[in-house]
Amino acid sequence: MEKKEKPLEKMTAKELREMALGLPGIHGVHAMKKEELITAIRAAKGIPEPEPKKEKRIIAKKEKVVLTVAELKRKVKELRAKREELLQQRNLKMAQIFRKRISRLKKKTRRAA
Repeated sequence: MEKKEKPLEKMTAKELREMALGLPGIHGVHAMKKEELITAIRAAKGIPEPEPKKEKRIIAKKEKVVLTVAELKRKVKELRAKREELLQQRNLKMAQIFRKRISRLKKKTRRAA
């Protein structure tokens, strides 16, 4: 049975240095980093570079919208009016949600000031 060789990417830098020392045409092995050793060994053996894997798509997060203090206060007033309407309609669940939104916006105004 033939002993199958490990892929170059799975080998340690020490193993790659030992392999590179045995190959002609590679100099300065001990100063090279792992990536440099892999490319030098591939060039010496005539192994083509593998195609880079497709990167996963990263969904960009929404950019933060920075509002001025005046805009934040205007928004708080609008939310208070909507909350009052909801309280009149006895929709306590949505009124609670609006109360939390108002609280968050008020905190932002304090930080922005």
